[in-house]
Amino acid sequence: MDFDMAHYLLTEGRRKEKENSSMRSPSKEAYRKCLAETLLNNQTCILAFKSKPSASIQGMIFTEVCSSHLPKSSAKPCRYIPQGTLDAPGLIDDYYLNLLDWGSDNVLSIALGNTVYLWDALDGLTSELLSVDEEAGLVTSVRWASDRRHIAVGLNNSEVQLWDSAAMCLLRTLYSRHRSRVGALAWNNHILTTGRMDGLIVNNDAQVRSSIVKTCRGHQEEVCGLKWSSLGQHLASGGNDNLIHIWDRSSSGGPNKWLHRFENHTAAVKALAWCPFQSNLLASGGGGGDRCIKFWNTQMWSCLNSVDTGSQVCALLWNKTERELLSSHGFAQNQLTLWKYPSMVKVAELTGHTSRVLFMAQSPDGCTVASAGDETLKFWNVFGTPEPSKPVSKVSANVGPFTSVSRIR
Repeated sequence: MDFDMAHYLLTEGRRKEKENSSMRSPSKEAYRKCLAETLLNNQTCILAFKSKPSASIQGMIFTEVCSSHLPKSSAKPCRYIPQGTLDAPGLIDDYYLNLLDWGSDNVLSIALGNTVYLWDALDGLTSELLSVDEEAGLVTSVRWASDRRHIAVGLNNSEVQLWDSAAMCLLRTLYSRHRSRVGALAWNNHILTTGRMDGLIVNNDAQVRSSIVKTCRGHQEEVCGLKWSSLGQHLASGGNDNLIHIWDRSSSGGPNKWLHRFENHTAAVKALAWCPFQSNLLASGGGGGDRCIKFWNTQMWSCLNSVDTGSQVCALLWNKTERELLSSHGFAQNQLTLWKYPSMVKVAELTGHTSRVLFMAQSPDGCTVASAGDETLKFWNVFGTPEPSKPVSKVSANVGPFTSVSRIR
């Protein structure tokens, strides 16, 4: 592309307006004609705006994101990703916690300080689920169960509370003799797995009185990432000791009997995501001292690829319909990056957060992603629009409640 010619074409209109408003000198007019002949050289316009783009979202902030990392040979247009923003005052800036989750009933849960709020994506209404006292400390994790109704809340005092979101009542509290905060939670049907600051992983059966069915110890430091595979057979855990463990649900071995341990990361591993189209593929992201996204084959126990992102990896989400991966990052750009898998070419970079994007959650239809950081909650229609046969939420349909709601509380 001829950038000199493009610059001339873009600025010629303004230059003519200035020249018409003032007296032209013969030398300037001669120079202008000479410049036009040299640059244009009988060529036609490369870029031309025929009309102003029409606004597709009313009441929302619309951010056009065009990646500069698309291959030059690509004929695809830039991905345009709409964005909406809510205030989330009191959001804790702690890399090891998990304070955001989006339930299958299209209700988003977020922990702000010692309070958990529920935000309904259909009508934009916000309600307070719970608020713990100072003795219990802060809320350190939240996770929806797959039944669309129940939610687990981890606390700084080692307790885990199970709540009924429809009745807005506490069902039971899971206690542990280990006085350690619960920073990670993961459901596998009625089994709730908790990850603690002391490195202990506990499987709890929420349907029985004595809930603890298994304890696993493989991490020497805080467990900050937990994800069950789609079939519920394998559990991936990441910790502040830079390790990833793969656990088998049906294993009857001792507390230290993991299937495999990955030791390739050089910083804490919080971001974990099982691939939706390849059950034995796990993606992981390392902290500030590592900055890499790695892909693991959990059948061959091998590292398939490692990509240096240049910044702390805080969270990972797969596109449910396309071979794409979304990552959120910390210093220095505090961005979200959309990658094409397996080439790992950048499709788009989403900016707008002013501090690290610690938490991400995906809507039930898989299209919209919520990101949390800098005491704001942003919504990105990053994965397109839902299929016509599926119910369309207001967030996914770009007809949002952001017009009437500007704060979580």
